[in-house]
Amino acid sequence: MAPSDGVDAPQVSPAPTELGEADLLRRAAAASDLSFTISDPRQPDNPLVWVNPAFEQVTGYRAEDVLGSNCRFLQGPDTDPAAIARMREAVRTGRTVAETVLNHRKDGTAFWNQVVISPITDAAGEVTHFVGIQADVTARVTAELAREAAMDAVQADRARLLLLARVSDGLARSLDYAAAVSRLAETLVSEMADWGLVAAFDERGRVERLHVATSDPATIEIARRLEELAPTWVTHAPAVQAARRADADPVPTPYRVDVASLPQRTTPEQLELLDRLGVGTALVIPLLARGRSLGVAALVRRPGEEFDPEHVVTAGHLAHRAGLGLDNARLYERERTSALALQQGLLSQVPEIEGLDIAATYLPALHPAEVGGDWFDVLPLRDGSTGLAVGDVVGHDMRAAASMGQLRSVLRSYAWDGAPTGTVIERLDDLVRGLGMADVATCVYLRLLDGEVEYTRAGHPAPMLVLPDGEVRELDGGLRTPVGLARLTDETAGARATMPVGSTLVVYSDGLVESRDRPLRDGIEALRAALTQLPPGADAQKVRDHLVAALLGPEQDDDVCLLVVRRPG
Repeated sequence: MAPSDGVDAPQVSPAPTELGEADLLRRAAAASDLSFTISDPRQPDNPLVWVNPAFEQVTGYRAEDVLGSNCRFLQGPDTDPAAIARMREAVRTGRTVAETVLNHRKDGTAFWNQVVISPITDAAGEVTHFVGIQADVTARVTAELAREAAMDAVQADRARLLLLARVSDGLARSLDYAAAVSRLAETLVSEMADWGLVAAFDERGRVERLHVATSDPATIEIARRLEELAPTWVTHAPAVQAARRADADPVPTPYRVDVASLPQRTTPEQLELLDRLGVGTALVIPLLARGRSLGVAALVRRPGEEFDPEHVVTAGHLAHRAGLGLDNARLYERERTSALALQQGLLSQVPEIEGLDIAATYLPALHPAEVGGDWFDVLPLRDGSTGLAVGDVVGHDMRAAASMGQLRSVLRSYAWDGAPTGTVIERLDDLVRGLGMADVATCVYLRLLDGEVEYTRAGHPAPMLVLPDGEVRELDGGLRTPVGLARLTDETAGARATMPVGSTLVVYSDGLVESRDRPLRDGIEALRAALTQLPPGADAQKVRDHLVAALLGPEQDDDVCLLVVRRPG
């Protein structure tokens, strides 16, 4: 406080005799908890000439053990050589350097040493000594390494989950079995190998699907050729045979391929192609599903390259998930093939009818891959007229396909005697609702005789009539409720139109004009536009092909029935 505060100022004792600056620095360094060393670069090998007690405590070496020696005795086999090289270069050029390196105590235990080395110069600027300051930062570095390891583990888990999700998603979207095998091979190789394959086996142990994938675009043609050859180079591999057993280990172990034995189990061409792809280390993953081995995925690294341990763990996770996805695609394809065979068997062949040019097609949906209840029929009737029918049972499953067959058969029997179209549809509806043959179905039934068209539409899109002069008419009359729903009136629906010579009649199911991206009305307008662009004089087959190309994309959403009838001029 200041004297004005009323308190006498304290008396200050005279300062003791000042210590010499060098002596003060030496005492401070000796008392410090930090390890201090001094080396003399003017002597051979830059030996230590002084160490403080903290150095002895940290390293376990006594001063008399190390004075006269270069401090490299602290290094060990795990010390980073790059860090040592940077420190050596800094000493050589007289610069200050800081590094954190792994050193070893006298008893051999390792510790992380944070080192700062600085030059001491004389009045002439020449380096006379180096001062080293060391701090034991083992606890800090260990914590940092633990955090990094934890982050690496999290990143590895995330990468594994992303790969598993990609595989699962790809298989879920590939209901086509061959596409699922190809997608799985391409995904696995792109993530974990230089090249590889997926081989799926049938119940008799034969390869039924094989896809060879490569991560190098320059070797794609090699992979394709290897895929085309007999798969003996796969089936004769001992690791593949082991992975095919029911007790196969789902967590595979990488192994070096016995290249010397390859000529004994491959053809010369197979051997050449394998050599061009590069055969070093392999990993064979069993693809397991529902208690059986479905096939294998084999991943290959070129000579001199190894699999990351994380890839091995991921491969184990893939064994069951990928196998189950492939098995689902296989079972679905078989069920779909059977259903399509049933549906195609129920659809009639287009008969030849005098005076008419007829073409028809049934196109099953490609995505999602389902079987529906669309059908068409052409009926030469007893009275000389021709019946035409296109229908669509609601649903996309075996039941819809079976209901379609029943409706088609019933309609045929009711139409045979030449009854009016409205009467045929009413009888069909009565039977469907009475016996519960189907849920709901749309249908259009037309009867042609001497250029006159009689028709009834049970909730079905209107047929299109292209007249000889190119005019397009929509046959939008004769409408009633769909088959299976109660009628709104007691009147029998029916309408008529004239079909002159040179005209073309187009009857279709809604899959031709309606999709997820195109409302029904827009699709009908697109159909009308396509009909106005028909090639001159196009026959029924060319009209059919023209409409399919103009209105359907590579992956249609729904089944399509298309029936084209032309009265040639």
